[in-house]
Amino acid sequence: MHVHERNPKRTLITILLFALVIVFGWITMKKPRFKYALTPQQTVDMVINHQGCFHPFELDKALKSKSGDVVLIDIRNSFDYAKGHIPNALNITATKLLEEENIKQLDNWKKNSVKVVFYHDDQLQANGTWMLFRQIGYSNAYVLLGGYEYYTLNKNNLTKEKGTCLKGSPGYDFAEVAKKSASADAGAAPQVKKKVKIRRKKKAKTASGGC
Repeated sequence: MHVHERNPKRTLITILLFALVIVFGWITMKKPRFKYALTPQQTVDMVINHQGCFHPFELDKALKSKSGDVVLIDIRNSFDYAKGHIPNALNITATKLLEEENIKQLDNWKKNSVKVVFYHDDQLQANGTWMLFRQIGYSNAYVLLGGYEYYTLNKNNLTKEKGTCLKGSPGYDFAEVAKKSASADAGAAPQVKKKVKIRRKKKAKTASGGC
């Protein structure tokens, strides 16, 4: 005879306790803080296609505007921020952006359709932060093309970058260069090819007789 057959009440109590432990664990289990809205591949495609990028000419408009529909976030360390930063930019390092207080502020900006523009010394250093926030659903997150270094070099000329890759157009017109090259070749006098004389080497005579 098995133990549970001799003491069915104890077996029932054990099963109930086990079930309660499972239910309690399921209820108290922490849910993930963030849900991913985009896959890593989708965010990589955004980088390749320059989607979600904030252009320097847009930055010029944002700095002159007082509407508050654009917020600049300097994700560098406080030392670099103190040495120099884009006017009115907030300094929240990349490691602190996921803190609860900052997430609440980011949620508020998203709710009010405020563009949040991340920047570092160059765009590559800010891409990781921007991609992460895009992945977790912040469709209002952008990355500044060129970063802070581009801004410092062109801050007095942000609206005049036509013909550069920052606006999506080539800085060098290869088609036009090829066209001019073809025209120059067509107008040039044809070159006469020189005949190449082939000289055959005479075979050396072998010594006659044996050794």
